Order: sequence, then structure tokens, then C-alpha cells
Amino acid sequence: MGEEGVIEKIAGPLVVADKMRGCEMYEVIKVGEEGLMGETIRLDGDFAYIQVYEDTTGLKPGEPVIRTKAPLSVELGPGILKNFYDGVQRPLEEIGDKAGDYITRGIYVDAIDRTKKWNFTPTAEEGEEIVGGDILGEVPETKVITHKILAPPWIHGRIVELKEGEFTVNECIARVQTSDGEDVELKMMQKWPVRKGRPYKEKLDPEVPLLTGQRINDTFFPIAKGGTGAIPGGFGTGKTVMQHQLARWANAQVIVYIGCGERGNEMTEVLEDFPELVDPYSGEKLMERSSLIANTSNMPVAAREASIYTGITLAEYYRDMGYDVAIQADSTSRWAEALREISGRLEEMPGEEGFPAYLATRLADFYERAGRVKTLCSDSEGRIGSVTVVGAVSPPGGDFSEPVTQNTLRVVGVFWALDSTLADRRHFPAISWLRSYSLYLDNLREWFNKPSSPDFTVQREEMMALLQKEAELQEIVQLVGADALPARERGTLEVARMIREDFLQQNAYHAIDSFCSLEKQYLMAKIIRQWYDYASEAIEHGIEIEKLGGMRIKDAIARMKYVPSEEFREKYEEIIRDMKDEFEVIKRKEEGG
Repeated sequence: MGEEGVIEKIAGPLVVADKMRGCEMYEVIKVGEEGLMGETIRLDGDFAYIQVYEDTTGLKPGEPVIRTKAPLSVELGPGILKNFYDGVQRPLEEIGDKAGDYITRGIYVDAIDRTKKWNFTPTAEEGEEIVGGDILGEVPETKVITHKILAPPWIHGRIVELKEGEFTVNECIARVQTSDGEDVELKMMQKWPVRKGRPYKEKLDPEVPLLTGQRINDTFFPIAKGGTGAIPGGFGTGKTVMQHQLARWANAQVIVYIGCGERGNEMTEVLEDFPELVDPYSGEKLMERSSLIANTSNMPVAAREASIYTGITLAEYYRDMGYDVAIQADSTSRWAEALREISGRLEEMPGEEGFPAYLATRLADFYERAGRVKTLCSDSEGRIGSVTVVGAVSPPGGDFSEPVTQNTLRVVGVFWALDSTLADRRHFPAISWLRSYSLYLDNLREWFNKPSSPDFTVQREEMMALLQKEAELQEIVQLVGADALPARERGTLEVARMIREDFLQQNAYHAIDSFCSLEKQYLMAKIIRQWYDYASEAIEHGIEIEKLGGMRIKDAIARMKYVPSEEFREKYEEIIRDMKDEFEVIKRKEEGG
């Protein structure tokens, strides 16, 4: 298999091996008699420092270490979707079938099934000139995703043979004669090193939103396709539910969910619930377009560090086919803790709070692999794909000033800050409208202000201003009580309460309210804004705020979130009509009184 060294010393997941001169950084190594999988992370003369992705208990100095002369890579091809992997792309179900409930050390299972035959339909033609990234043909991978078989990025030549029919991922489906006259066999599967981003032609501006069906995200703090977002929050603030909502409802075609260092029972819940969820866009199971990577807190710490690279490489592969991919990484804090542990074993100089000095660089490298791009392919094809990354951050004690949160803030475009005081008040999603922000608002303004909703961003800004005004007034209210405020300010407090309770609060477990279409969000905001306009006018005419507070129409406004999206336009017109009538009745009574 390769050249051999010997174990010199062992410190947890870190193994130092001697006689390793010539070894390369990030090369995969088989460690010990059982051939545990590892990766070199430091070279020093004849010594190689190897982080091992499995439990090292029982390893002894003197055992052999074998080089594979290849970097840590993932297998890319049909069969990735509907699969559950660990942090280094070992399929958990197949390991379970082979080893039982407990994963035994040194076990090796192919990431993609070598025996399954896939139906390959060529879309290119023999004699055609192709470049890297061109589509050779298609495979129906799942009921909803057609897997496009791509020419490897480095290829350039003429197709001399192209087959059709049923093949395994390891069988030859095409032969290409390169410009150098070399004959290359192409298969449905290719390998790609996880730490190296897949190439593309050009990165595009983030001008199209990734719609999530969550009102506070889409209306107030939207994320773009190809954008980056962070969800920081303390324990119990709803990070994981938020990630599940995004995975379920975001209008991306492919979902990659990375459970990175989370609790085992939480990950079990995901693995059990996910296959049962129904995809709202196709009516099939959500798993038909998803791939899950599970690396729980009791699994080897080094594999946790690799898991997010594995996940983003899978996402880039589907991006290259022209799909919009969304990655949920839950949680990047656990990944950073894995970095810290390995760094400590290497005896590196610690940075802030013990994290390595390169924490910011590694975080930036990860998030920078997001983007909406023109993919590699012949100019005539012009495919566009995107990878959107949303990472949950779990700061200890909910302290946003700690290094992982701060360094994440520096590189992401959207910050959805979860607030424990909102969670304590049972206001979910507990995203703070005062602390959160989106840097994509200007880029997305044109898209949101389309002909059907020309005042979308104006409406958003007015609602935001009212919520900020409410926060200022709350300080006065706590000192002197709401009754001491002028009528106009009390009207502001009332409409801000409506925005909070009737618009921003959303029930993730309600069949209808779990998802809210963009049109429904726009019309809901329009109803609240219309109520405020009428109320302001009534207050100007001297009508007391108490009379407005007890209006019947407010019940309809409170319940409007439970009206299905397809019926909402009709309901909107009915509420606006009833509201106008009720305000006129109040005004007439006042004038006649």
C-alpha cells in the first residue's frame, strides 16, 4: 500500500510517527495493527504528527504506520443523497449492518456503494469536444434529484466513446482523448480532497434571496443564495429547531446537514425525524434531496474537525451540477473546540480562550467556500449554482463576545442572534430584531421590490423603525408606566406589539404557520401597517387608544398567520375591508358622542 513508519508516541487522538520523511501535509495514514484512519497535520524531520479519526485506546509505540500517499478525500458520485455519513464520509447504515450497534475500530466501508447499478443516460455525444465540468450524462439519483455526471475539472479533450445503460460507479462510462493524445477512462465516481475548494469560473453577486418561509428571516434579515449566515445562541434558545426549519423550508434543491459535535440524543432525533419529513416543494420525503453528516460529541474529536470540510465538498459537487445547495452546520463551536483540543496536543501557542491563533483563518476559509457561481463548463452551457452556508454557534453561557462568535461575525453576511430573554418569554423563533442584521439587504432590494410588492423594503424599514421606537419607549414605560405616555406613543407600543406577536412569532410545529410564503409575509405586514395608519389618523381626531385596543378586527389580525398561503389574498381583502368599516364606526360614534 505504501511506505511504513513506526509509532513513537501517542497523546489522545494525536499520534507521532518516526521514519516518515517524504510524507506530505494532510496525507491519509493507516495507523497501528488495526489500520486506524488518520491525517498528517505537522511534519518535523523524520517525524509526522497524525490526527487519528478513531479511538486510539490500546495503540502502542512500535506499531506500524502506513502512508497512502493521498490526501483526505471524499467520493463524489450517485448515492450521496439519502445517505448518513460520519465526519470522514463513512456510511453509518452500512457500518451498522457490518459491525452492529457499535462502530468497531479500523472498519472500512466504501462511501458510495460499489455494487449498485445506476441507469446512465448520455447527454453529450461521441466526437464532441469537452472541458472540465461539462455534463456527460444523467442518472436519476432520487425521485427529485437528477445526478449529472460531470467531466473532472482537469479534463480537456474529445469523447471517443460514450456508453449507455446500467453501470456501477466504478465502471467506465466514457473514454476521452486529451489534447496530449492520452486516452482517459471516465467513471461515474470521482474523488476530491476535502480541504481544497472545487474550482469554478466566476463568483457572482448575491442578488437572489434564499427564501426560508420564516418571517423574521425573509422580511427582516434575508440571506442570499450563495450567502453565509450565523445563528449564535445559548442553550435552549432554539438553534437546532431553526436549523431544521431552514433545512426543511429553504428553497434550495439540495440540503447538506452537518451535526458537528452535538449531543448524541439530539443527533438521533435528527436521524429519526429527517427521513419522516415531507418536502413541501415535491411532496416526496425530504431525505430524497438531503445528505446528513453525523459526528456527535462522543465520537472521535479529530473526525469532528474534518466533518465540515466533508460537508462543504459534497455541497460544492452538487453546486457544480447547477443546483442551489444549503448547508446547515450545527455547531461550528464544537468544531472550534476540536481545533483547540488538537492544537493543545500539538503544544502550539494558545490564542484567546485557548483557541489556536489560526481560528479566524480556518473559519474564514470554511465560509469563503460559499457563493453563487458560474460553474466550470463549456461557454455554451452557462450553468449557475450556489452553496449557502448557515452555521450555528453555541457560545458558552450565551456570551457573544467569545472568540468563535466574534470571528464568525467578521466573515458572515447574516447574523441571526438568538436571545435567551425572548426564549424565556416563549417568543420563537427567538431571533433578536435589535441585535441581528443582514448585509445583503442592498443587494436584494431590487429583487424584493418586484412589481407584485413594490413597497416591500419600505414596509420592512417602517416596521423596523417601530420596533426600535418601542425599545426606546420601554425604558420610559418601566419608569412611569404606559398610561403616562401620550396617545401617539401608546399607539406605537400597540402596533409594535402586533408586529412582535402577530408577525414575528412563528410556530415551527404548526402545520400552516411553520411555513409562510413571501406573498403572505408581504400582505401580513401590509395589514399591520394599514391598522397603524388608521389608528394614527383616529388618534389625531382625538379618539382614545383604549377604544382602538378593544377592536374586533385585532382578533382576525392575531389569527391571520394560521390562514393557508393559497387562501391568504382573499383573507387579506376581507380583513382590510372589515378594518376600514370598524374604524369608520368608531369615528362616527366619536363624532356623534
